[in-house]
Amino acid sequence: WQAGMDLAQACYERTRSFPREEMFGLTSQIRRSSASVPANIAEGYGRESTGDYARFLQIAQGSLKETETHILLAARVGLLNETSCRILIDRTEELGRMLRTLIRAIQARKS
Repeated sequence: WQAGMDLAQACYERTRSFPREEMFGLTSQIRRSSASVPANIAEGYGRESTGDYARFLQIAQGSLKETETHILLAARVGLLNETSCRILIDRTEELGRMLRTLIRAIQARKS
């Protein structure tokens, strides 16, 4: 959850410099998808079953992949420089590894 919050914060900070005309485009998409990652982790954790928790972690993974796609697109169209893009993508990759490990551990406990 903490790594997801850190990623969302970094995405908000990096998108502040995006042009105003992107407010309802990539700025919004990056912010919403990145904020969805820790929100889904928290929602799953608050559920009564490990199956629900694992399912919400998988949804968080989907939001993470969506965030990665928006970040890469922002770099391709010149809204993010290479360094900022690499920093954010490195964070998404690390968080993705953490989510996969947690999902596997929960599923192993469940079976």
